[in-house]
Amino acid sequence: MFSLAVALSVLANAVVLTAALALDVAPGLRTVAWPPVLFLTVVGAVGAVVAYWALSRFSDAPDRQFTLLAAVVLVLSFVPDLVLLSVDPAATVAGVAVLMVMHVTVAAACVGALTRRAATSGTPTPTD
Repeated sequence: MFSLAVALSVLANAVVLTAALALDVAPGLRTVAWPPVLFLTVVGAVGAVVAYWALSRFSDAPDRQFTLLAAVVLVLSFVPDLVLLSVDPAATVAGVAVLMVMHVTVAAACVGALTRRAATSGTPTPTD
């Protein structure tokens, strides 16, 4: 199921990026392109997998704690995108919004794939 989180993240961001490129929402914004999006999507999803793995080893409530961690990391991940608006002349509000949507898709894919894993594995999930 760990690879499912990465695969869903890549697939979801590929759909978002394809739409963004087709609509030309961020012409000239280098971060809205295939290489950085695919690379950073994989890095983020693998980071989520590692975090979930660690929480599942050392926590009595890994799903709840991972969901909370993912929400905090998601909010923090918006900061560099917002900074782009002030430092990159090619950055547009629409382009930054696309980047933020891609952060949300990775978070949703990882939380959905990883926390659902425990709920459907046949083992009881800890209650909080």
